[in-house]
Amino acid sequence: MVTPSSPFSFLDDFVNRVGARLQPPDWVIHEVQHRAVLFLNHVLQQEPEAQQRLARQQGRVVQFEWRFVTMKVVATPAGLLDLAPEGAVPELLLAVTETSPLGLARAAFRGDKPAVRIEGDVQLAAEVNWLVDHVRWDVEDDLARLIGDVPAHSIATGAGRVVEALRKFVGERGGRPAGSASAE
Repeated sequence: MVTPSSPFSFLDDFVNRVGARLQPPDWVIHEVQHRAVLFLNHVLQQEPEAQQRLARQQGRVVQFEWRFVTMKVVATPAGLLDLAPEGAVPELLLAVTETSPLGLARAAFRGDKPAVRIEGDVQLAAEVNWLVDHVRWDVEDDLARLIGDVPAHSIATGAGRVVEALRKFVGERGGRPAGSASAE
């Protein structure tokens, strides 16, 4: 969470005020949700074990919430995801409790998972947790398909260095030196 003494607290307040007032049209929300499902399926297709686990959960609905954003997905027989039909009752609710976009970004750069309130089916929650822990997007592999192996590796290495520098910076700004263990 951003503290009042943070130099970025004004940004957090601005995002909260603007986000509460500006709601995108329904068609934009629907289109963004479809694109998110396509991306998630692309990532899932790179991990056969993830698809097998999702196939066992076919027809089950999970609802994700963060602030004013809600998205319901359903597991398909192919072990992928689809948007749940209108009115589908979720068997699992996952609500991100961190309301600050900057707080989420800071946690992501530290490599932390956001705090999530979980309601519903425990076994389905365990499967979703396994997916979160084990499925990763292989950006370098996708980039290599477009520009070749060597340039993709160079870009991925450079991006990794930038991310590591940002993690170190965020760790130092978060009140503890980078690399130190948290007592939380």
